Amino acid sequence: MGASYRAVEISAPGIFQLVERPVVSPSAGQVRIRVEACGVCHSDAGTVEAQLPGVVYPRVPGHEAIGRIEEIGPGVATWKVGQRVGVGFFGGEDGTCKPCRRGDAAYCQNPIVTGVTTDGGYAEEMIAEARALALIPDELKSEDAAPLVCAGITTFNALRNAGRTGDTVAIQGIGGLGHLGVQYAHKMGFRTVAIGSGPDKQHLAAKLGAHIYIDAKAEDAAAALQKLGGADVILATAPSGTAIGSLLPGLAVRGKLVVVGVSGDAIPLNGVPLVFGGRSVIGSLTGRAIEMQDTLDFSVLTDVRPMIETLPLSKAEEAYKRMMSGDARFRVVLTMS
Repeated sequence: MGASYRAVEISAPGIFQLVERPVVSPSAGQVRIRVEACGVCHSDAGTVEAQLPGVVYPRVPGHEAIGRIEEIGPGVATWKVGQRVGVGFFGGEDGTCKPCRRGDAAYCQNPIVTGVTTDGGYAEEMIAEARALALIPDELKSEDAAPLVCAGITTFNALRNAGRTGDTVAIQGIGGLGHLGVQYAHKMGFRTVAIGSGPDKQHLAAKLGAHIYIDAKAEDAAAALQKLGGADVILATAPSGTAIGSLLPGLAVRGKLVVVGVSGDAIPLNGVPLVFGGRSVIGSLTGRAIEMQDTLDFSVLTDVRPMIETLPLSKAEEAYKRMMSGDARFRVVLTMS
């Protein structure tokens, strides 16, 4: 009887199953990883609830996977057995989603999306493309590194591509993405403004590095930003189109509203502040393997860490539901030990 490993697979939309699978060897250009930790991300709903094209069941979700290389496939010369690596959302692609017709798997133009079109990290073992990997610095625990290869790169890349040192940068939402965004904004040298709902997040925002806190329940956030001179960049992480759209007047002239939180409702935009102020609204996803490496290295250099809670692999369904309900503070990570 050959070696096997445990995995949590989605056998049909919404159905979690803990199964035993046989260990397989990697093909050309791939590696086999012994997973140590895997973050649970809101985008996992794409697989769990069939929200993304390209999902064929059964499928193992998870695109925030950290582990050690156990076997290398033919043609892989850049990695060695024993190295600790991370795998993010784009399992070898260029960091952007190609055009697709939502729900049409045959039209999906991304053949390798971790945990969506290929099996991911809700498992003790996984196969990954060698070109998708980033090396995990020794200073990072696997549980802390896991959210950084998706939530981390999402906020890090968006901020470094949109702002310049000294800019006024506002982070809307202090949750799974926002609590990292506040840290990165502060460490990048931005005048960091945190926008939350209620006074309870003010102390946390200051602890994470925010210079100013705006309570969107107590005052108009856009008006408060204009009193500060306007935001050069607003990073919108909260999944509410209405809330995101309301921030547009808070931008400075030529300011950028960068959307990383996917909302179920449309984002209403007023053309007057958009056109007359030369303002822009842009979307940002995650990034390539080299940008994932930049995120990890910068996080070590500046001591940025996610706030996490951990659960064992066997409780993957509970972990997913905690994340989806918003009960998690702030990222949930599955551990395999």
